[in-house]
Amino acid sequence: MSTITRHRLFWPAVVLVVLLVANLAFTPDFFAVRIKDGHLYGSLVDILNFGSPLILVALGMTLVIATGGIDLSVGSTVAIAAALACLHISESSDPGSVTTVLTAVAIALGVALVLGAANGLLVARVGVQPIIATLILMVAGRGVAQLITDGQIITVVSEPYKLIGGGYLLTVPFAVLLAGAVVLLATALTRYTALGLLLESVGGNPVASRLVGIRAGGLIALVYVVSAVCAALAGLMISSNVSSADGNNAGLWIELDAILAVVIGGTSLNGGRFSLGGTVLGALVIQTLSTTVYTIGIPPETTLVFKAAVVITVCLAQSPVFRAKAARRRSRSRARHGAKPVSPEKLEVGA
Repeated sequence: MSTITRHRLFWPAVVLVVLLVANLAFTPDFFAVRIKDGHLYGSLVDILNFGSPLILVALGMTLVIATGGIDLSVGSTVAIAAALACLHISESSDPGSVTTVLTAVAIALGVALVLGAANGLLVARVGVQPIIATLILMVAGRGVAQLITDGQIITVVSEPYKLIGGGYLLTVPFAVLLAGAVVLLATALTRYTALGLLLESVGGNPVASRLVGIRAGGLIALVYVVSAVCAALAGLMISSNVSSADGNNAGLWIELDAILAVVIGGTSLNGGRFSLGGTVLGALVIQTLSTTVYTIGIPPETTLVFKAAVVITVCLAQSPVFRAKAARRRSRSRARHGAKPVSPEKLEVGA
């Protein structure tokens, strides 16, 4: 049992289950999944659907953090990608054309590649600290998104574009399928090739990785490009779901939720070992938490406080140091009440 509780995914999974059960207590049919008009409907489906953009952003963030970096520009990249795609579709003579939509997607992803490469160049080649390099694009990129939209909300009417974030394929939300495909691809590349080990080496011990001949610069630049592309896909999902692009609010603060999802999933901000599965679980915890806030009737003014309390609870439960100190306190308490104290060996971190 102790081995299970020490697993990095145990406490995020427990919190996710608790949140789901809490919703069930207030909404008896919360777990109900039904088919209507050939589409899957239900609260669980909504959590997966609305959580897909965050899963994508957090996935790219995980790879960046694994190398010891951070990417604060993903929110701006979301806004820029959404603005570019919607602007192209709205100005097209045939907004409902598949070709128009594919061109819009290509433009958004192409610009995201450039933005990610710029971040990677600043960090890997110029030597700018990741938090500063990406903070530049975080600030400037939001302004660029508003310039693209001219400070207005661009509304589009296009069924092919609607499919990305609000459509269905084989009864399942297309956004869920797309996010799942990206997760599977990332898992295959990082766990069944040497890429994952190389990223962990660069993040865990950059000096040693350089001495053994690993070209850290190229890997670092690569993860920032991947992060930007994932953010662009999330931007396409978000704007597609609401059929509009808002340069000011699209993707606002999503970078913070992504970082929280990565940390909740058990990946250390110091770099090194990472868990894509944990990140997905962390993103679902964040999304379920947002659903729970409305379900149980928590006042809007205390939403952020409630969210912060849940996140810190998960982080403390995951911390080996915190668990060891708690175990020592329990041991002393038992000793004062005449119970047999726990041996020091069992109180060691990671025992």
